[in-house]
Amino acid sequence: MTRPLSWTTLTEAAAPSAAVEIAAQYVSAAALEWRGGRPIVAAHAVEPLSPDIVVPSLTAHNIHQREAAAAAVARVLDAIGRPRRIGLVVPDLVAKISLIRFEQVPARPQDLAQLVRWQVKKAAPFPIEEAQVSFVPGMRAPDGQEFLVSAARTDIIREYEDLCTAAGAHAGLVDLSTLNVINAVLAGTPPPGDWLLVNVASDYASIALLRGPHVIFFRNRAADTDGTLADLVHQTTMYYQDRLQGVGLSRVLLSGASTAGGNQSADVEQLRRNLELRAGTVVDAVDPRDAAALTDRIGAAPALLDTLAPLVGLLLRQREVPA
Repeated sequence: MTRPLSWTTLTEAAAPSAAVEIAAQYVSAAALEWRGGRPIVAAHAVEPLSPDIVVPSLTAHNIHQREAAAAAVARVLDAIGRPRRIGLVVPDLVAKISLIRFEQVPARPQDLAQLVRWQVKKAAPFPIEEAQVSFVPGMRAPDGQEFLVSAARTDIIREYEDLCTAAGAHAGLVDLSTLNVINAVLAGTPPPGDWLLVNVASDYASIALLRGPHVIFFRNRAADTDGTLADLVHQTTMYYQDRLQGVGLSRVLLSGASTAGGNQSADVEQLRRNLELRAGTVVDAVDPRDAAALTDRIGAAPALLDTLAPLVGLLLRQREVPA
């Protein structure tokens, strides 16, 4: 049986020691070791992908050239020591992320799971019976408990898992890119108060607002969507002030800018300027070295840090986060 798409707090699931990300432009992998009680990225590899090998989508076939994609996965796994048990990071575009709130939460886990599935069924662009649904508690408010919910078609997740199986590895944990960039930030030095993350890929950008460790807003935008990324972030900040009782962002973080390429790069530069003007703060790049050090032989170019961020986040998701 295919394991569910899973986003959890860093204490809810034991993480593997190696992870692979399959994105539209590349396949990357990292292996983690613990030395003197500290996590270290001991090995890392990236394999570029030609266009149209992997085309992330919520509702359509994703892996268009299976042999080429599986070969890339095999090469990065060989480069980090051929681990047999791995975590798998997939593009945000394969899942629908929702925030839902219940005034009363059922006591039995199976009743809660059924209620969550019923709630997200209304907006899912596919039959919920064909979907994997996972959820994690979010903010607790006076009018109820919030949950962050991910839903993805089972057959699409299986496409990505099968690439790992073909390369001799079992993906026992599957998770989304941006949610694991968040995990990387939380595993390092979490920003206080409210903070904003923009994660950019070649084919999409995701925006998350967090209150401490809790996601309070999440939106994804495909790269070919009308309008600019800066416009979307501006709309998000307006919503934050008007609807989420926003009192100001303590930090604004950006990930993926060095690997996005094309029009996304131009959008990112416009976004950076606009955010620094509006938020009155410098936009910082996510640095996974705050959570896991690199071995001496691994350089720290911006592109490497961007590809490492979601991998480190998945591998350190079991670490405690301040409440």
